[in-house]
Amino acid sequence: MDSAYISALAALAGSVIGGLTSLAASWVSQSYQARTQHLLGDKLRRQELYRMFIEEASKLYADALATNKAELSNMINLYAMANRMRVISTPPVADSADNVVHMIIESYFGPNLTLQDFRDPANRHRLDPLRHFSEACHQESVFLARTGG
Repeated sequence: MDSAYISALAALAGSVIGGLTSLAASWVSQSYQARTQHLLGDKLRRQELYRMFIEEASKLYADALATNKAELSNMINLYAMANRMRVISTPPVADSADNVVHMIIESYFGPNLTLQDFRDPANRHRLDPLRHFSEACHQESVFLARTGG
């Protein structure tokens, strides 16, 4: 074979390999960016749901401590948020949300409390009903950051 052909084939092979390498690097980069965007979107949706749940549960819990008249539509909204958590959250977060909902319902059936009642050490645990839920959300966030999920 003529050396001119060998040089031409080597140059052509080098161009093809360079093009394929560039294409592969581009594909990997795009794939990584798409995955990162997807994970960020999931995280933001989860955080927004948790924020809404905390706000709604706090209002309902305060109402439950002061009155015995629950607004059914508000409770259904809270149940809907807890059910969405079962779909997108880890089991500890979903279980914790369920516990909050049950605590609120039980509070409507309990005696009404005043601010003065919270000075009693027996009632202090009732001051922060969302603590375990918040801790479960934080642990989930740390876990997902470590695992890349």
